[in-house]
Amino acid sequence: MSIDSNLKIDNSIKEDDLKLAEMEAESELSLEILEKRKKGLLRTGYTTGTSASAATKAALLALILSQTHNTIEVTLPKGKIAKLKIAWIKYSQNDQSVTSAVIKDGGDDPDVTHGAEICSTVTFTNEKGQIEIDGGLGVGRVTRPGLGLEIGHAAINPVPKKMIEQVVLDIAKSILEDKGIKVIISVPKGIELAKKTDNPRLGIVGGISILGTTGIVFPYSTASFAASIRQGLDVAVSLGTTVVVLTTGGRSEDYIKNIYKSLPEYAFVQMGDFSGYTIKQCSKRNLKKIIIAGFIGKLTKMAMGIKQTHVRGSHISMDYLANLASLCVNSENIINDIKKANTARHVSEIIIQNNIQNFFDLICKQVYIEMYNHSNKSMEIEVVMFSFEGKIIGKYP
Repeated sequence: MSIDSNLKIDNSIKEDDLKLAEMEAESELSLEILEKRKKGLLRTGYTTGTSASAATKAALLALILSQTHNTIEVTLPKGKIAKLKIAWIKYSQNDQSVTSAVIKDGGDDPDVTHGAEICSTVTFTNEKGQIEIDGGLGVGRVTRPGLGLEIGHAAINPVPKKMIEQVVLDIAKSILEDKGIKVIISVPKGIELAKKTDNPRLGIVGGISILGTTGIVFPYSTASFAASIRQGLDVAVSLGTTVVVLTTGGRSEDYIKNIYKSLPEYAFVQMGDFSGYTIKQCSKRNLKKIIIAGFIGKLTKMAMGIKQTHVRGSHISMDYLANLASLCVNSENIINDIKKANTARHVSEIIIQNNIQNFFDLICKQVYIEMYNHSNKSMEIEVVMFSFEGKIIGKYP
């Protein structure tokens, strides 16, 4: 029996026409959030870039006009106006600089920077007409190529930087005829927060990034996750690697790192639930080889041809796994047990208890076939399945 021709299942999950920015990881959401979303009650929030722009505007108004504001309006990249609260404003001892802070409000999105102080300190300089924007405490520094930012510079992305520059021009254009203005963005808890982000992996050290393309954070959007995948791949490619290891999460990454110890840190990219999207991104970057590592649940979905493993309706078919097992063992009782299993993990327990050979390898082979075809047969692919204790139980080739 040919695995790839007979073990496909019919599913209606579309691949490339899914909008990555709107995909949602259903099982990660609480019942309260799901109910809010159904009723259209989820709040949008603002990016660290928008927060930094508002803090800069408040600090400038205080420095130039001696005005202090409780709220500040800033213009977002697409022209909309956002109103943000100012947490506090402080003058330096010599009144030559002012620092303002905004508490970053991510709305109902669970971003790690939600609630963080985003601060901006503005100072006059002698560099006539110059606007200098840099990062201070808690804003990361770029140490690797591939991020679209200069090595050694603060991790302030182009759109937020442009927003901050525009704020300065709007308020201080006449002053720039005689002086320069320096803006330092800082995040007091940024070093601690950065440990919960991909920044260390990407070579951004010392803090978080100041991000945002629209200025708005959409609740439970996966656009940021998709962006981190692209960014991770860009860093890997720019540093010359031709082999990338894609994992479904942190635990599978830890396990596979113990196998491929010679590969650098930046060669490991967490694709999460976006296997199809990530494979396409790898193909676009002309990578020679990818290694896919995960556990039975996510890998089974990938073997079934599901390219976004958290999208609604992407359930594991026990019949699929039973059909696969029938290629490895001739036992009606075992096949029926698999059909009645509760989860993919339950199936793996049945397989291991009955010492059935090649079952996990066959899942890996089907993942290989799906991903190889999805990449337009452009890359060498290897698939590794781990037990939950970290032992390799399946592999293909």
